[in-house]
Amino acid sequence: MKIKTALLSALVLIVAIPLGAADKHKKKQPDRGMLEKMEAVPCGAKERGLTGLGSIFGSVGVQHVNSDEKLCPQYLFRTDEMEYEIRPLDHKHPVVLPVGHEAEFKIKNDRMSLKVPDGDRKKREYEVVAAKPTNRETHLDPSATKPAENTADPSR
Repeated sequence: MKIKTALLSALVLIVAIPLGAADKHKKKQPDRGMLEKMEAVPCGAKERGLTGLGSIFGSVGVQHVNSDEKLCPQYLFRTDEMEYEIRPLDHKHPVVLPVGHEAEFKIKNDRMSLKVPDGDRKKREYEVVAAKPTNRETHLDPSATKPAENTADPSR
């Protein structure tokens, strides 16, 4: 009888205390990186005037186009493992990010969700244009990087 009550109380205790309660309070820290630089890159053209064949006011072969090259901000975002080149998805009203500050990010497919904790703390969506691993310098033997001299050269 004592074994049954001890077993029953242990079962109630196990059910009452969830197993994942300790992990629930530990949140995963978001990935962080540094905004290294910003460049203005061409990302399209803004055209005005008469374009295309079959326009009512334009004749065939004569088109008047007043075009300006549109520039978009492109950032270099560096993490411990990767370097990302990102552009804002909001092409009409891109927000200028503070270069030299840390930012928190999440990546899903080719989109990056970025939040600058020092700034306005809003999450904004960016398009990942390029990604490459960071250049980690390994300490190699200096003689291994130099080209080998040809010892069989007869002119010496």
